[in-house]
Amino acid sequence: MPVLRIPTPLRAYTSGQSEVTVSGANISEALTDLTNQFPTIKPHIFNDGGELRPFVNLFVGEHNIKDLQGVDTPIKDGDKVMLIPSIAGG
Repeated sequence: MPVLRIPTPLRAYTSGQSEVTVSGANISEALTDLTNQFPTIKPHIFNDGGELRPFVNLFVGEHNIKDLQGVDTPIKDGDKVMLIPSIAGG
């Protein structure tokens, strides 16, 4: 199964886990599985309309899903998916 790497600021919502094994054939299904396992993380990833928040970046290997097929990007067993929140400052 794919593994989703969780950044430090979001680990409070995954019981402190830095990696979570998820199921799914694409990013959307993997995120659904993640939010089913850890419901409190959902508002930090998705907006009220159910879309990815703009500051959430997901990478399959070294490739940003925004440059691939978005949440429809296929994943397979053994893939490492990294969740990286954007950092803003001024």
